[in-house]
Amino acid sequence: MIYRQTRWLEPTIFELSRPGAVGVDFPELDEALKKELEEALREVPEDLRRKDLHLPELSELEVVRHFTRLSQMNYSISTGMYPLGSCTMKYNPVMNEDLAYDEKLLNIHPLQPLDTVQGCLEIIWRLEQILVEITGMSRFSLQPAAGAHGEFLGCLIIRAYHMDRGLHYKNIMIVPDSAHGTNPASAAMAGYEVKVVKSDKDGCVDINELEKIVDENVAGIMLTNPNTLGVFEKNIERIVDIIHGVDGLLYYDGANLNALLGKVRPGDMGFDIVHLNLHKTFSTPHGGGGPGSGPVGVIEKLVDYLPSPLVNYDESRGVFYLDYERPKAVGKIKMFYGNFNVLVKAYAYLLRMGSEGLKKTSEASVLASNYLLNKVKRLKGVTLPYAPESPRKHEFVVSLSKLYKETGVSARDVAKRLLDYGFHAPTVYFPLIVDEAFMVEPTESESKKMIDMFYDALSNIIDEAYRDPEKVKTAPHNTSVARIDEVRASHPKTITPSWRVHVARRWP
Repeated sequence: MIYRQTRWLEPTIFELSRPGAVGVDFPELDEALKKELEEALREVPEDLRRKDLHLPELSELEVVRHFTRLSQMNYSISTGMYPLGSCTMKYNPVMNEDLAYDEKLLNIHPLQPLDTVQGCLEIIWRLEQILVEITGMSRFSLQPAAGAHGEFLGCLIIRAYHMDRGLHYKNIMIVPDSAHGTNPASAAMAGYEVKVVKSDKDGCVDINELEKIVDENVAGIMLTNPNTLGVFEKNIERIVDIIHGVDGLLYYDGANLNALLGKVRPGDMGFDIVHLNLHKTFSTPHGGGGPGSGPVGVIEKLVDYLPSPLVNYDESRGVFYLDYERPKAVGKIKMFYGNFNVLVKAYAYLLRMGSEGLKKTSEASVLASNYLLNKVKRLKGVTLPYAPESPRKHEFVVSLSKLYKETGVSARDVAKRLLDYGFHAPTVYFPLIVDEAFMVEPTESESKKMIDMFYDALSNIIDEAYRDPEKVKTAPHNTSVARIDEVRASHPKTITPSWRVHVARRWP
């Protein structure tokens, strides 16, 4: 069993400061250099000159220990498992980082002459070709910085396509009730009215409901397949027929592509637009707001609407160039060509894995998910909503509503208690169609031993909920900070210095 070490609240480096402490001794300046600096300073206006740097005073050892302690308080994929459903938090090989931080790549500038960055353009171009093959699309834009950014671009492309054809009345985007929350948000930002389609008893899009709400005003539908319940939309061909029947477009949310790599292509299912999360599916780090990359791919009839520039290859001259002559393109949504270092990491991952490696990735992620699910769903107080006898793909969602009714311990309480066992909490309360939702994705990079340890921790917590519910309700107990008020934490202006006193009470 893994237990996190108990820690106290680390003071800030300014609080550790003590007058007269020295970390680095700088040599005395010679007179000539002093004079030169004084002359340079006179060129700076008086009101722009700093009078005091307010730097903390510490020894070198104190600084090293301070930042080392801070690093030990962080949780990362290098320290433990991230069973976050719909987020695919998996191991990122260090070699990918090394390649991305090679000086030949790191020190380039996007405004350099094209003949000096041919290698970088080739990486972008070759990565696009691989993504095209994986998804069944015709071309990709690598500009978007994240999944939601890609969703927004996809919605803008749908709008541009319909506007270009004079179909101004198409103002409705359909989103399933199990969809990622960014889907309706992205559609609304692009100017669409969002209509929600309900799920059927199997957790899939209810075809009868879909037929009722689809009319000539529908611009498209946003789906992920498998969906957020981990269930494959088995009626996808019928959904395609319904949406295409009113000249709508199908947008594929690529957050769950980890389950299908090398097995099924969104383009072959009938999707017209795809976004991928390179920072999830293709191994680059995810979480904490970045760095991310959410390339958007489209079928042939939508290529003209991709934002400029696209990287092209001139076979006759043997050079890569940027295509800006694209009059129908939607406006750029990010500077230059996207998050280049993230692209390099994804490209390295894909080259090392190859097509067979990607197939093994999806097979292992689905196997891990179903192995863990078949253990978890037998725990007391746990139920599996929607088609309980059907297997799931790379993730699953169980309900802890029975546990809550019998013990008063909620899904949030269980998630907080898992922190004491050294595990990052799974996704809770999503999707909204599951009461007390508890969403887990073990990913293909976790070993059977680690998955078993996670199960043992969860099993112990469920037992605690029935024996000593207050212990779970007041968790976490062994982390650097006690459970916070999540509402106040989301609104910094409401936080007073008293939060520090509250936390300090728990630690010496």
